[in-house]
Amino acid sequence: MLKIANLHVAYGHIEALKGVTLEVPRGSIVSIIGANGAGKSTLLNTLSGIVTPREGEILFEGKPLPKEAYRIVQMGIVQVPEGRKIFPGLTVRENLVMGGYVLPSSRLLKERLEQMYQLFPRLWERRDQQGGTLSGGEQQMLAICRGLMADPKVLLLDEPSLGLAPILVNEIFQLILKIHSMGVTVLLVEQNARKALSICDYAYVLETGSVTFQGTGEELLCNEQISEAYLGKTVDKEASI
Repeated sequence: MLKIANLHVAYGHIEALKGVTLEVPRGSIVSIIGANGAGKSTLLNTLSGIVTPREGEILFEGKPLPKEAYRIVQMGIVQVPEGRKIFPGLTVRENLVMGGYVLPSSRLLKERLEQMYQLFPRLWERRDQQGGTLSGGEQQMLAICRGLMADPKVLLLDEPSLGLAPILVNEIFQLILKIHSMGVTVLLVEQNARKALSICDYAYVLETGSVTFQGTGEELLCNEQISEAYLGKTVDKEASI
């Protein structure tokens, strides 16, 4: 569905991505793990049209990805950015409506709103409340649902559990699984490597801009090098989400 080949991205003389090649099959959850500065967010920002690659090919459903960010959204690739980045002065409903600006009719917009309220009933309860007054977990749910408003084929999630309490982290990962069950393909960038690997079909490890390991989530959970670097020294194959 989404294929990336030999992707190079640089900020001036600093090379952030160095020939990254990966694939996101339709209907899958693919995780990208790695340390801070490994290039994970740069990869998502490149897929979203925010960053221009220096070299490489990105194909979505067999077609080259357009350069304009709005056209990428129209094709069906939507990013939920790190740090939520909701509109704090707008209500919950207004934030969701902003996410559905690409929808072709008011009828579809209304239908998507109802779907989001069913997916996360707390958004319905707070629909007239300003986004900036929500808790951190509620803001993250709002950010994810705002992304879903565009009816994406592929949802790019950038550090969705960042800064959240453990109980809310579990809630976020349950929501990701629920979104996946709705038929949405997910590309997940996440520093909580254990949880990311426990729910994904396939995963890639980025280190200083290059893919160093890849395999199924279970394979990487059982990999001794991955365990020591990203999971702590104890490999827990039954880590719960």
